[in-house]
Amino acid sequence: MNQPIIVVKNLTYKFGNFVALDNINFVVEEGDMAAIIGPNGSGKTTLLKNIIGVYEPATGNVKIFNKQPRQVVRSIGYVPQKFEFDHDVPITVYEFMALEKCRETKHSCTNIIRALKEVGLNNIEKNKLGELSGGQFQRVMIAKALLHEKAILIFDEPSTGIDIAGEQTIYDLIEKINKERGTTCLIVSHELNVVNKYANKVICLNKKMICSGTPETVITPKNLKKLYGIGAGLYHTH
Repeated sequence: MNQPIIVVKNLTYKFGNFVALDNINFVVEEGDMAAIIGPNGSGKTTLLKNIIGVYEPATGNVKIFNKQPRQVVRSIGYVPQKFEFDHDVPITVYEFMALEKCRETKHSCTNIIRALKEVGLNNIEKNKLGELSGGQFQRVMIAKALLHEKAILIFDEPSTGIDIAGEQTIYDLIEKINKERGTTCLIVSHELNVVNKYANKVICLNKKMICSGTPETVITPKNLKKLYGIGAGLYHTH
């Protein structure tokens, strides 16, 4: 059995009096490719923000390496669903990547070129950030998260704004990082076929825990009906 890396225990989170997450419990182990699925408004992004320490639970807790999230923030790479910036600002890819600071002296901007190559972006560091395609920008965000050998990578809908062909490429890249580096990955996705193909653990969320387990045991008509309602199921992409 692998070592527990992320432990969410009895987590409840509220916006004022509104309960966004109610008594959430699950464990992500070392080397997992875990996916969180659920309908819009089910609390997926809110859960991620509790895990990375942006939000504080009302009750319960999150432990990463048996510590509070803010104590291990340097070990976590986070790729948000949306990253808003002014496309007219003349910042290069290299300059944007260099904004990822780290206090450890052994880490420097020399890692930038290596990280860009790892995500399939060669000779792009001098390009303007605002001139990149959606797929290129997502790869830059993943490369930024890879800097300084993060132990955990967290992705919130990493294929947002990317066409179907590009979507598969992004998930292939995440799978490659997971397998070759042994990096623990946690992904929010609405694509059930993608989750079924790439994840080894699935967490079903709709403000409460609906179920969790392997894709084979979780992604069933019965569970999907509980999670999404009547008519939910797997579908084929082309």
